[in-house]
Amino acid sequence: MAPVRDAFLWLLGSALGNPTPAPIPELTGGQWAELFSMAQNHKVLPLVFEPAYPLVQQTEPSLAAATKRQVLQQVIVQTLRTTEFLELYRALTEAGIKALVVKGIVCRQLYPKPDHRPSSDEDLWIPQEQLSRCRQVLEAYGMTTTETNPEAWEFPYRKAGSPLYIELHTRLFPPGFSVADSEFNDFFGTPHQHKTIQALPGGSVQTLHPNDHMTYLLFHAYKHFLHSGFGIRQVCDILLFAHRHGELIDWEWVRLSCRCIRAEKFAAAVFAIGVKHLGFAPIGSWPDADELPLLEDVLQAGVYGSSELSRQHSSTVTLEAVSSRKSASGGFLRAAFPSARHLQGRYPWLKKQPYLLPIAWADRMTAYLRETKNRSDSSLADTLKIGRERLELLRRYDILN
Repeated sequence: MAPVRDAFLWLLGSALGNPTPAPIPELTGGQWAELFSMAQNHKVLPLVFEPAYPLVQQTEPSLAAATKRQVLQQVIVQTLRTTEFLELYRALTEAGIKALVVKGIVCRQLYPKPDHRPSSDEDLWIPQEQLSRCRQVLEAYGMTTTETNPEAWEFPYRKAGSPLYIELHTRLFPPGFSVADSEFNDFFGTPHQHKTIQALPGGSVQTLHPNDHMTYLLFHAYKHFLHSGFGIRQVCDILLFAHRHGELIDWEWVRLSCRCIRAEKFAAAVFAIGVKHLGFAPIGSWPDADELPLLEDVLQAGVYGSSELSRQHSSTVTLEAVSSRKSASGGFLRAAFPSARHLQGRYPWLKKQPYLLPIAWADRMTAYLRETKNRSDSSLADTLKIGRERLELLRRYDILN
């Protein structure tokens, strides 16, 4: 793993414009295939492949050719997705919708070749009062959603025959999502309090002020870290954004905000990964943090912690521990049988009928057994093992006592 990992990080740093003087480790054909598989799991294959191509072509020409075709297809799809999103955004703007774009296309513009940074969706944050009108415009554009709950805060929209996928938000984070009694949404107010215009090839979009966007990127990565993890692409987004907009960012405010949700040491480790492994210069003022445990978790997680089903299911363990501010083994029982309050997002009827909680527990267990049936990447033993390991990781970064 070490030569593949080191080569992966070397190539990624080079793709981000930070070539290091140390030579890339020499890899065998099987190791190159493993590296490209890792890059695909993290959705950074086009980024990594470009600096890797001259090297792998010399020793593994068939692998180089096959991977090149895969990369070209991904870049073409991303280009189409970007073009159609800008058309949709113009339609929303002409209809008077005040939508702020977060992550996605804003982060892609930070890369030397934007469409080499794949993005499966685009996130739009709108005022609650514009939700009905915005949904009408999206539906007129040919987009549909499977979300029917009128109290939802997030609505996924797809368009038949198109790669375009939109996540429409009335809040940036799930309502009530908090650590240390600090709800994440409270740090961002409402749309357009601190907006800015981002010029893009082919148009422009409204987005968060760099100070808010930097905080949001860190909070968003942290949210996924508390679930089942996040991948190296989010690390790259954070680092590139920090260095592109660093002069506009109030770093003391960002650090204080992270401290309020027990994410200060986590954020410090993210920036340490950039300095020690991806060739970035230090930025901001952060406490010392051992970045290696976080880096290992990031590389194992894949994009949004989806590398294996057992890891995804382990989020019930970590989230329950964070919610109860405990890390003892009793958290596993609470994770299997959470309170009605913790299940209201999935089962809205528990708000008015909390006495039906056992039915929700049974439904969750049935869904778990159905999902894990005939899956080699999921078992209860693996879920608990990953959960215990990740609880230790949360303690290491002072998230749990």
